[in-house]
Amino acid sequence: MTGDWRMDRIGAALRGENPTVLRRLESGFAVIGDVQFLPGYSVLLVDEPGVQRLSDLPRARRLSFLSDMDRLGEAVERVCRRLDPDFRRVNLEILGNTDPFLHAHVWPRFEWEPADLVGKPVWLHPGDRWSDEEFRLGPQHDVLRDGIGSELDRLRSRG
Repeated sequence: MTGDWRMDRIGAALRGENPTVLRRLESGFAVIGDVQFLPGYSVLLVDEPGVQRLSDLPRARRLSFLSDMDRLGEAVERVCRRLDPDFRRVNLEILGNTDPFLHAHVWPRFEWEPADLVGKPVWLHPGDRWSDEEFRLGPQHDVLRDGIGSELDRLRSRG
């Protein structure tokens, strides 16, 4: 592996070097988030590094990406519902304001979130949540990783 895989997440996934990859999907890669202050946070990465926005894809590939986003969202929802009785819902977002490649965020939301944030966008959570070692992806998240991957497999076989 050369360099930091975070500098080229899609290329690293294509080379099999991105350790956050859960599954290869039709249009890209389901990955678990680097930070887990909302346990189960996942991302769908498009599998074409030069694609910056959904509209860069031909219609069939757009629909494939959106279908994969739906499948990842459902997998995260099923696992989070099973693991945490305070699970509320999943939010799906395609933003692209920071990273210059097409990706979709899958954010589980919980009743235990601070009252002033539970109904607001995830991006309003305190900035230290994004860098605090306590929330860094690690072996303590293996149950989430395995669960989401297994749900993706089940959803694929369901067709």
